[in-house]
Amino acid sequence: MAVKIRLRRMGQKKAPFYRIVVADSRSPRDGRFIEEIGTYDPNTDPSTFKVDEEQAKKWLASGAQPTEVVAKLFKLAGIEK
Repeated sequence: MAVKIRLRRMGQKKAPFYRIVVADSRSPRDGRFIEEIGTYDPNTDPSTFKVDEEQAKKWLASGAQPTEVVAKLFKLAGIEK
């Protein structure tokens, strides 16, 4: 099973709010997920995000692959593989 760390879109139309989730790569974007590890709000200036570092490191160590945007957020938070 290929596991990805990716964004799950929430919020109203034209006002997105994202949750950072760990999900099977075969499941749909807003579908089933394994665990929620943070949030990302691009509507604020500057955009805000909150990540549970322990959970993120645990999933990265067990082989989960972050998407490009999530990898950038992790880099800003200081989370490395």
